[in-house]
Amino acid sequence: MKPSIKPSLLFTLGLLAVPISSQGQSAEVTFHKDIEPILQRSCQNCHRVGGGGPMPLVTYEEVAPFAGLIEYKTGLRDRAGAMPPWYVEKNIGIQDFKNDTSLSDAEIAAISSWVRGGVPKGDPADAPAPLVFDDSIKWKAGEPDLIVKLPEITKLAGTPDWWGELETVPTGMTEDRYVKSVEVVEVNDVDTSQLAGTVGGRYIFHHMLWFTAKLDEEGNPQRGMFSNPWPVHEVGRNADIFDDNTGRLLEAGSAIVSDSIHLHSNGRDTTGHLEIGFIFHDRDFEPKYRDSINFTGNGVDISIVPNQTEQELHAYSILQAHTKIVSFEPHLHAPGERMCLEAIWGHQVETLSCVGYDHNWVRTYQFEDWAAPLLPEGTILHITGYMNNTESNINIPDPRNWQGSGNRSVTNMFLDLGIRVSMNQEQFLEAMEERQRVLNLGPNDHVVGCPLCTATLVSPVAADD
Repeated sequence: MKPSIKPSLLFTLGLLAVPISSQGQSAEVTFHKDIEPILQRSCQNCHRVGGGGPMPLVTYEEVAPFAGLIEYKTGLRDRAGAMPPWYVEKNIGIQDFKNDTSLSDAEIAAISSWVRGGVPKGDPADAPAPLVFDDSIKWKAGEPDLIVKLPEITKLAGTPDWWGELETVPTGMTEDRYVKSVEVVEVNDVDTSQLAGTVGGRYIFHHMLWFTAKLDEEGNPQRGMFSNPWPVHEVGRNADIFDDNTGRLLEAGSAIVSDSIHLHSNGRDTTGHLEIGFIFHDRDFEPKYRDSINFTGNGVDISIVPNQTEQELHAYSILQAHTKIVSFEPHLHAPGERMCLEAIWGHQVETLSCVGYDHNWVRTYQFEDWAAPLLPEGTILHITGYMNNTESNINIPDPRNWQGSGNRSVTNMFLDLGIRVSMNQEQFLEAMEERQRVLNLGPNDHVVGCPLCTATLVSPVAADD
């Protein structure tokens, strides 16, 4: 396990790693030809003026002073602090994800070679065309059909974290509609053009748990045990896009109910609010698959002892129907370092994905359509969380503290919040047949996450069996 390096020391090491002169160094890897395209694809969306990153990484003059730091952060690959913040481990499980911003081994090696070769600028004629960003576009998944604005709240500088509820807000829906995607953004009065630092200095909402419910005659939400939960909003989180053949139902007369809000100070008096953007399917859309709202996790038996790393948490769930796993979303708290998702079917035990975890950058990983796990009814899903409650974990305020379950960051949660859909027998066989066609599978092939995909080529199963 790599030791943690404090940010101030890390910054100093980053500067020291850049030679004062590049004379005599190889120019085989240059900024304009090799490094700038990498930065454009995976870094500049945040690291630019007005973006979410702490420094712009657009021009050579902006990038060169941070070259050593860039080498270190990209070299972390899939652990907390890595940049770009994409933590899928590339040596195990499924590797095909939507909107994957991660760097390849070759790109990480190119960055290292460039830094150690003296950060040569190269020929400007080799540079790709500069990217043009439109910061008026705040919805990454597209302009919503419906935007629900939640109440404003002010968080004062230097005040303790706050947990609570916001007042219920009607959606204004007059008809039932199926939702294709949902995105939550924070709007506040922070002047980002005059700000340096990470996301913690730009926002005040750490997370929000929310659901939708009908209102009674007095305006109170009628909450049941399974009242339409929606994906958790967390700082740094990407938009949630549901499977093309399903959708989450937003009912007429419903309201947004937020029963767990976590606010933190960002160092300045800030007033902000959350906006929820819904994009709908067409009015005549009928879902092919049934949306599944069950999660795998453990909220009771969590015991993380002081001053110890490589602590494991385990949780299991049994699929009650044939299931397609649309996304994997580990949720831990400060001690969390990684989580693995495993499927157990008969004698077959298979790791679907392992990802590192950084409590500052919660991500949801959406599988490509041809790679999303197709698991038969009765499959056991097993998640394993790996916890580091020592001083080598920079997210731990005091490793002498024991941690149990709770909503606060200094307590713990252990969940896979990924999206799933349920299938009947006919749909499941149809989906496997499509997988066979797309991947050109033969009877001796194996595809991770689909234990019966090639079995049906050996022993065909009729849809009505």
